[in-house]
Amino acid sequence: MYQYYPPKKHHYFVYPLVIIISFVLGWQATSYGILGGNSAHEESPDTTENGDINSVKKLGENIDLDLFWTVWGEIASKYVDVDALNDDTMVYGAIKGMVNSLDDPYTVFMDPKESEDFSASLHGKLEGIGAELSVEDKNLVVVSPLRNSPAERAGILPGDIVYKIDDKLASDMTLFEAIMNIRGKQGTTVNLTIIRKNMSEPFDVSIVRDKIDIESVTVEKLDNGVVYLSVNQFNDNTERDFAKAISEMILNPPKGVIVDLRYNGGGFLDIAVDLLSHVLPTKSKAVEIRQKTGKGEMMYTNGNPKIVSTPLVVLVNEGSASASEIFAGAVQDLKRGIVMGTKTFGKGTVQEVETFKDGSSIRMTIAKWYTPAGRDVNKVGLIPDVIVELSDEDIEKKIDSQKESAIEYLVNLGR
Repeated sequence: MYQYYPPKKHHYFVYPLVIIISFVLGWQATSYGILGGNSAHEESPDTTENGDINSVKKLGENIDLDLFWTVWGEIASKYVDVDALNDDTMVYGAIKGMVNSLDDPYTVFMDPKESEDFSASLHGKLEGIGAELSVEDKNLVVVSPLRNSPAERAGILPGDIVYKIDDKLASDMTLFEAIMNIRGKQGTTVNLTIIRKNMSEPFDVSIVRDKIDIESVTVEKLDNGVVYLSVNQFNDNTERDFAKAISEMILNPPKGVIVDLRYNGGGFLDIAVDLLSHVLPTKSKAVEIRQKTGKGEMMYTNGNPKIVSTPLVVLVNEGSASASEIFAGAVQDLKRGIVMGTKTFGKGTVQEVETFKDGSSIRMTIAKWYTPAGRDVNKVGLIPDVIVELSDEDIEKKIDSQKESAIEYLVNLGR
C-alpha cells in the first residue's frame, strides 16, 4: 500500500447519486483516467494490469451487434412518426440503456445538455428547491435538504421518498427526468407528494423554487470559547474557507471546535482529505481507495495542521454522506475527536466523471473507499461515538439539542 495524492486539477466525486434538486449532484470521484475520452488525469496506476485488460476483452469478445442494427433498420424504415426519429437521441438512448443495465444509481451517462447542467451545478449555479436526492430501491429519496433552502423551509427531511412530482409518478421517470421536473426558474412552484417513515399517508408539499447560494463554510464564535464551523459542501471553495476560519481562530485559541457535517451530502474526495489535513497530524491516514484490482491505495493528510490538539466534535446525521463520512470516519478511527449525532447515510463508493468529444459524459463508479481502519460504510453508515437524537419537540420548537450537546461536551471537557 502506498501513498496516493490525487492531482488538484482533477477531482473524484463521493456524493451520493445525489441530485440536488436545485441540481447539485452529490458525489465524489477520484479520477484515475481509466476511461476513454477526454480524461483530465493522465495516469492510471495499476488499472492496465493484464487481469483488467483481459476482463475487458472477455466482456466484449462475444458481442453480436447484428440485432442492434437490425432493430435500428426496422425503426428507420417502418416507424410511423418520422419526426420522432433522431440519430443522436437514439444513440444516446442506447448508451443509457447499456449503462442503466449495471443497476448502479451512481453510474450514469449524460447527453451533452445533461452534462452541461451537471457541470453548472458543480460551480454553484443552482436554481431550484435545494435538496440532494439519491435512488434507493427504485425510489427517489431525499439525502438531505440544503441549509436555508426552500426544501428545508418546506420541512423536507432526509429519508423522505418523493412519490410524485406535480402529480406525475417519480417511479415512471428516469433520474434526470425527475430532476428536470423538479428544478426550474426562481419564483415558480413545484408540488411534491412525499412518503415519510412513520406517517400512514403520503402528503403534498408545494415549494417555491429559488436561487440556491451555498456558502461552503460558516463560522460562529460562541461566548463559551467554542468555535462552531458548519461545513455545507466539499467543493472548490471549502478548503480555502475552512483554512481561513482556522487561521483566524488560532489568534485566540478556542476551548474546542465543532465541525458540523449534518445535511452535508458530500463533494470532492480530495477536499475531504484537505480538511482533515487541518485537524490531523501530517501524514495521517485519511482514506483508503480500492479499485477493481482490489489493491488498496491509502491517501494521507499533508500540509501544516494548526489545530491537531484542539478538542474536536464532529456532528453528523442521516444527511451526512460520502465526503462527510470520510472526514468523520478518519476522526473517529484515529481518535482525534468525538463524532456525535445520529447514523450517517452510508455512501462508500467513488465516482469518476469522464467527458467525451461531443460534450456527453459518464459518471461511473470506479472504486470503493474505506476508513483508515478499513471499515466499509457503504449502505451501512457510521455510528457516532455519542448518539444524540433530535426529538419531534426539538424540531417543532427549532431546538438544536445536538449542537447544544456538542457545546456542553467541549465546555465540560477536562473539568
